[in-house]
Amino acid sequence: MTPQKTDQARPREIRILALDVGEKRIGLAVSDPLGITAQGLEVLTRKDPPTDLARLLEVARQYQVQEILVGLPRHLDGRPGQQAEAILALARSLGETLGVPVTSWDERLTTVEAERVLVRADLSRRRRRQVVDQVAAVLILQSYLEYRNLSK
Repeated sequence: MTPQKTDQARPREIRILALDVGEKRIGLAVSDPLGITAQGLEVLTRKDPPTDLARLLEVARQYQVQEILVGLPRHLDGRPGQQAEAILALARSLGETLGVPVTSWDERLTTVEAERVLVRADLSRRRRRQVVDQVAAVLILQSYLEYRNLSK
């Protein structure tokens, strides 16, 4: 017996690159192709906007990213944080260059939660400082993926 072709649609694959942008570092995470889980990639030490953008483009192209997710800092009352506009400008530049949509996501308390996760994992202070931004990017992306998957 020969296998039959079916017209069942495969789940749409999408890779999302999440950014946790800080003044000194940018934490990066990417979704799996099915958009279910988030994996930490690296922490980019910021140099200057053109250099930062070039590295982000390199990573986005490597993973064939189809959407940029950027953590947007907000005050506890919901107002955009002080760095929000600069962060959005960086993300928009990246999205426009790649031709992909940019989505902002509330990142309130993600760094605090990332720090808690790392303390529970018993990482040294030095090691926590090295990876906290990456873990924050993972938390931002995972919460966004869960929201997207529940909204389908």
